[in-house]
Amino acid sequence: MTDTPSIRRAYTTCRHGQMHYRTAGAAQAGRTPIVLLHQNPSSSYEYEALIRELATDRLVISFDTPGYGMSDAPPAPPGMAGYAAAFSDGLDALEAEGVLTGKVDLYGFHTGTLLSCELAIARPDKVRALGLTGIPMFDPATLAAKLEEARNFPEPDESGEVILGLLGRLWGYIVTNRDPAQPLDKAVWNFADKSRVLHRFAWAYSGVWSWDFSRLGLVTQPAVLVQTAEDLLEVSLQAAARMPDCRAVQLLDLDKDIFDLAPERIAHELRDFLDRL
Repeated sequence: MTDTPSIRRAYTTCRHGQMHYRTAGAAQAGRTPIVLLHQNPSSSYEYEALIRELATDRLVISFDTPGYGMSDAPPAPPGMAGYAAAFSDGLDALEAEGVLTGKVDLYGFHTGTLLSCELAIARPDKVRALGLTGIPMFDPATLAAKLEEARNFPEPDESGEVILGLLGRLWGYIVTNRDPAQPLDKAVWNFADKSRVLHRFAWAYSGVWSWDFSRLGLVTQPAVLVQTAEDLLEVSLQAAARMPDCRAVQLLDLDKDIFDLAPERIAHELRDFLDRL
């Protein structure tokens, strides 16, 4: 029986200062290391179960996006390309530190899909392949409305009205409306993880909703869309069709809280694709 890999936490560097990451497993011959990029406003914490699943046979690294989790923040929202440039710094720093050698695979969820695509475009020398779940490619009118909301999101106020309002919405989404199979305790921890940086809640969203989705066509690496029955199902399939080399796998019995409830299935689909390349 294989022991469950333990997760270690550490820091490396990027142009914005320190970049926090979680890691598990070890480099294995014939198994490309995989780097996980999370959704907004979460951190690498959301991937802990998936990290353990993947780390049974490869090195896994999961970064905290600059300004989220425990990574230092940029001075202003940098957009998807700016965030990806910081991740590029992190990959180079980890190589200089002897943690990473050679190419890596990427996996991104929601915001992390665009971060993964931008990093793959910027670093074809470093990124071998991608896994994606939930590509938020809405229609132009929806994207424009979401961008307007993100760019004009109110700053925190002395009364706490802005942050308390966000907390209420977040509690409803993460805890009240969670999958019934998810324990309350884990949902509360997920809520706490997302709550820690609500003063920068809209930063990454400004980058997501202003992203040029035609850039999907610039991702030349092989990719797999591992898509659940969430509300991004159809737009994700449409987005994947814009990529030169992306196959789709649908897990339609899954919807929310997939990394807590079915990390072994996500890991299986990623392995099945990545290890055949």
